[in-house]
Amino acid sequence: MQILVVRNNSNPQAVDASLLLTAYLGEQGMRALVADSASLGNDQGRAAIRAQLPESLDMAIVLGGDGTVLHTVHLLNDRQVPILPVNFGRLGFLANAEDGGLVPLVAEALAGELVAERRSLLAARVVCEGEADPYGDGDDSPSAPQEISEEAYAASIDPDAVSIGGTMMPPDKFGVNLRGMAGIRHFIALNEVAITRGALGRIIELSLDISGTHVARMRGDGLVVSTATGSTAYALSAGGPLVSPRFTGMVAVPLAPHTLHSRAIVTDASDVIEVTFDDTEDYRDATLFVDGEIVPFERSLEKLYVQCAPYPVTLLRAGGATFYERVSHDFFGE
Repeated sequence: MQILVVRNNSNPQAVDASLLLTAYLGEQGMRALVADSASLGNDQGRAAIRAQLPESLDMAIVLGGDGTVLHTVHLLNDRQVPILPVNFGRLGFLANAEDGGLVPLVAEALAGELVAERRSLLAARVVCEGEADPYGDGDDSPSAPQEISEEAYAASIDPDAVSIGGTMMPPDKFGVNLRGMAGIRHFIALNEVAITRGALGRIIELSLDISGTHVARMRGDGLVVSTATGSTAYALSAGGPLVSPRFTGMVAVPLAPHTLHSRAIVTDASDVIEVTFDDTEDYRDATLFVDGEIVPFERSLEKLYVQCAPYPVTLLRAGGATFYERVSHDFFGE
């Protein structure tokens, strides 16, 4: 078996735990590959690491908080690899506690004794100014941009920039997803896709449609589209509902809307959310964030389509507090 271990290398406890874990996996005849979270802080780092991963991975073990889990999901992209998150961070709503010891928890996971939670992912498609709308009508629209493949994108990254267990990416690139600048228009998210005000801070105007039905025109700071998993993150801060992780649809939450009639909307798993930006002038430019990472583009955003991805991510969970017990404790202080 081949196991990927992703550790929060800024946490000495997580680093020590990774050494213990790799020794244990080696004793069991398994191959462990270790990646530092500092190498995964942007998509260039993840692309460089992704190109070095073996074709077959049996499991990913994350030693960190929720941020490290998100980085690991984006590292694995569409590979159906179960993830065992173990909390070594400040926030661990996605991760398991290791109160009973790390090695026994991993042994249970390897034996198939943990619960496999399948969490929905979002699939987002961006259309920039002057580009063809892949879902639009008519044949007179501009041609669609030529998107590079994942392999070509990985090949464009400096192979010496980062390696498994290797160097940290430059701090000024942390949290920046450069796939948009490379011509990529498709993105996935575990927590949320967010549209917010641009650098000048002016409110943005957008039109919201769901599965072909116009719902509302909005003026404000933007819109968050989240999964059930993301309902405890940015969407919650924007006033959205707490949603059971078993829910497979989406939640659309306006950000600081300039109206008294705005509400969050919960959709079906088969729905498609369409966001149109009516005013694309520079001073009302919108900014895209995917799971907290800013995604810059060379041109202004015109449309955004969001739907549930055709595949989920699998998180391995140990027994313990239920979702509602954790909500009661973490959010209501009970």
